[in-house]
Amino acid sequence: MLVRLLYASRATDDKLCEMVQSIMQQAREHNPQNGITGILCHSDQVFMQVLEGGREAINTLYGKILRDPRHTEVVLLHYEEISERRYSGWTMGQANLSKINPSVMLKYSALPELNPHHMSGKVSLALIEELMATAAIVGRS
Repeated sequence: MLVRLLYASRATDDKLCEMVQSIMQQAREHNPQNGITGILCHSDQVFMQVLEGGREAINTLYGKILRDPRHTEVVLLHYEEISERRYSGWTMGQANLSKINPSVMLKYSALPELNPHHMSGKVSLALIEELMATAAIVGRS
C-alpha cells in the first residue's frame, strides 16, 4: 500500500544550508533502498516535505523525523493512501522557496513567504504542484 505524507517543521539551527545538505544526503542514502520518494521545500527556518512510499517505510521515517534534533514544531499536514506516486522521479527533490517569485507564494499564502504551519495540507500540496509545473524543484534522480 502506497501513502503520501506531508509535514512541516522549523529548523533548530540557523545553519540552514548545512542542515538542508545533511537532510538531502541522508535522503539519497536512505530513500532508494526503502522505496521512498519526495520533495523537500525550505525557506529561512521552515521546512515542508512530502514523502511517498510504502505505509510502513513512510511511517517509520516520519517517526525518525519527529525525533530528529534538526526539527522542531513538526506538524502533520496531510496523510493519504494513494494509487500512484506523484514524485517518483525524485529520491528527494528540493526547492528553496526564498528564491521563488513572491507572486507564486501569494497565490497560496497571506504573505509572500513559506509558512506551512498556517496553511492547509491541500493548499501546501497545490503549492508543491505549482513548483513542479514551473520547474522550481531540483535534484531529479
